[in-house]
Amino acid sequence: MPVPLTCRPVKPVQRSRHWLRTLLLSGAAATCEASVPDVPSVLSAPTLPALQARLTGTSTALLIDGALDESLWRDAPVHDTFYEYLPENGRDAPPALRTTVQLLIEDGALVFGIRAWDLSPEKRQGLLARRDKVAMDQDFIGIWLDPSGHGRAAQFVRVNTAGVLTDGIYRADEDESDLGPDFPIEAAVRLLPDGYSMEVRWPLASLRFPYSDGKPWRVMIERSVPHAGGMLLTSTPLKTGDLSHIAALQPIGDMGDTVESVRDRRFIELRPELTLRANDERSDSDRRRARQASLGLDINARPRADWVLNATINPDYSQVEIDEPTSNGASRIALSLPEKRGFFLESADVLALPLAGFYSRTVADPEWGLRATWRAATLDATGMSLRDQPGGVVLRGGPYETASFEQTGRTLASLLRARWHRDGLLLGAFASQRGYGRAGANNVLGFDGQWRGDGQQASWLLMQSNTSAGFSDEAPAKRSALRRGLYGSGKFTHISDIWWNDVLVEASSGGFVNDNGFVPQTGVVKITGNLNRRLGARHPAIGPLALELYEVEAQLGLHEMRTVSDHSANQAGGQVVERRLQPGLWFRGPRQLDFWSKLGFDQQRAHRDGRLHNTPALHFGFASSPLPWLSKFNAEATLGRQLDVDADRVGRGGNVTVETGMRFALARGWSVELDQRVNRAWVQGTLSQPAFADTGWRSLAMLHLSARDSLRLLAQNTRAARRDDGVSGLAPWADKQAHRSLLYRHLWRHGRTLSVGFTHDRQHPPSLVNKAVTVKFQWET
Repeated sequence: MPVPLTCRPVKPVQRSRHWLRTLLLSGAAATCEASVPDVPSVLSAPTLPALQARLTGTSTALLIDGALDESLWRDAPVHDTFYEYLPENGRDAPPALRTTVQLLIEDGALVFGIRAWDLSPEKRQGLLARRDKVAMDQDFIGIWLDPSGHGRAAQFVRVNTAGVLTDGIYRADEDESDLGPDFPIEAAVRLLPDGYSMEVRWPLASLRFPYSDGKPWRVMIERSVPHAGGMLLTSTPLKTGDLSHIAALQPIGDMGDTVESVRDRRFIELRPELTLRANDERSDSDRRRARQASLGLDINARPRADWVLNATINPDYSQVEIDEPTSNGASRIALSLPEKRGFFLESADVLALPLAGFYSRTVADPEWGLRATWRAATLDATGMSLRDQPGGVVLRGGPYETASFEQTGRTLASLLRARWHRDGLLLGAFASQRGYGRAGANNVLGFDGQWRGDGQQASWLLMQSNTSAGFSDEAPAKRSALRRGLYGSGKFTHISDIWWNDVLVEASSGGFVNDNGFVPQTGVVKITGNLNRRLGARHPAIGPLALELYEVEAQLGLHEMRTVSDHSANQAGGQVVERRLQPGLWFRGPRQLDFWSKLGFDQQRAHRDGRLHNTPALHFGFASSPLPWLSKFNAEATLGRQLDVDADRVGRGGNVTVETGMRFALARGWSVELDQRVNRAWVQGTLSQPAFADTGWRSLAMLHLSARDSLRLLAQNTRAARRDDGVSGLAPWADKQAHRSLLYRHLWRHGRTLSVGFTHDRQHPPSLVNKAVTVKFQWET
């Protein structure tokens, strides 16, 4: 059946690329004085000096205590050249924030030693926090490592001054990071009267590199100093206008035969998990109680450097953390959710497919899964197969809505992926299948590629689907007549000293289906363009108040979506679904402030028989870290004429989201995180009340008792309602959901955890209350 409320509402993307880069680094009338931007050409690619390493020559591992007092450190080469990346790009690092890096190579690990000087150590910002929550509001050291040397992906870790880690994989082609992977990295910090020192051990077993003929390993070190105006220093001259955050990595020198000595070593990791759950569910007419014990196992093996094998048996994914309330708005189009499950995150740089090609969350509750990944100097490949249990959701797109069907039977999801890459060119191919047994299958064959030049990047994806599995409302999947479909997309990006422009073209036929991917709309042609004129720094004066803007851009966004003719669905071609013309402005200012605003001269159509409505609106937002205790204060809003999809009418309305994050130090070394989020979408009716409103709020409190023990309290409410709008005659309705949970977690060491949680969920209508107690134990060997 059509799904009017899936995930979150689709909105025009109002953010510039800088907003995405800031997340990666984190999560009036005026007269102006113009300054000429002083930005070295992004088209030049100077050869960077190597970060020299020292081989320890001993099998005895260093003690990781952050002190840097072993004799090996005294003799190791020192790298002390750093540059300012933010807020004012291109300057040398200030002498008061001198930073040095040393690298030792042990028998089985890289060990980084960092010394960070600070003349104002009392202003350090670094408290106990959740893993993967180290952001620009904290003092941290970041290490970005590319063992393949291709510059397409990097493994990274950030360690704050309390020893908390954020780690993951970064993909240069999409300029985005995936925080799902947790590497077995050991880190320790010593706080000093004039700064701090840090030691970080990165096991070679967790790095992915070819067996032979590989390029030199490359690295970049970064240092965040929030009290110095949100300053970020890097060990290489990275530019804010570069195509990616790893555009300027430096080679690691004097590695000797490190790769040769470890490439044949075998590693195997077993992670059994035991889940005990008691559940009590009540409705108006029934009450059900259940107790369940579940034993699962994850296996990760590396027979040698270029091969990684993974298996999962009966994994428990029920405790994937709830991050935020999802405002459904007035959209019928689904949005994707991020992946957090380890099986799918292994070697994500090799898979490296856009969501249209592969979306791991289509596998909801696997019985088992198998995966193998191989990589060479210019070739790599990965393959996986998973048996998914009933209970998931199958999404199939159309021009105006995403249809949702229940997966009532077991399915087999399989994918085979291979790539060839050299210098600036990458060519890939993949084959995908979702098997529904006797009910048919969905098969997809795809080809993709990417080309990178000086300040230019082009990427493309072509797919063909053959589908014999059909769905209908409230009925299981059944075999249907074979239907073929096509999909194609291409994106081109060009940057220079004064421009950052891109264009995206995407087209699909009405018969295209990829049940292992995420294609929320099919049967449409989309063209999206963004023109961004880089204006450099500006110093506007509003009366006696002078502002310092580190970067300013004038922007113009263009978008048009039209239908493709589809006789089987009685859909005419050439019908405008959406059109956007959005001039705007973006700037970065003090206190890590990013602000953007756009005027939307937009048009939208609700369905194929509806009219094309004018939906002019003002879109604006900001993200900042204004105070040491107020680490995040973000907001974004759309205000103006909004389309009520079900009623096929336009009314005054908007979509507003506000987020705050607070961090406080407590006695005994404890700390607390308080994250709040409120969002509301509404469309006004003709009777002085909202015809449609969707409101959600979330409050998360995290008490850190130590680096190993934490207590999390989460409260979340969502409410959507329709009232009489005086025009459409649609029946009023209301839906409420509430979630409360308390979770205690103890970490012995990496991979060994005990979690005890209580959840309470309530919804209406229908009236349903669910209470559950869960105990989960994970043990890595």
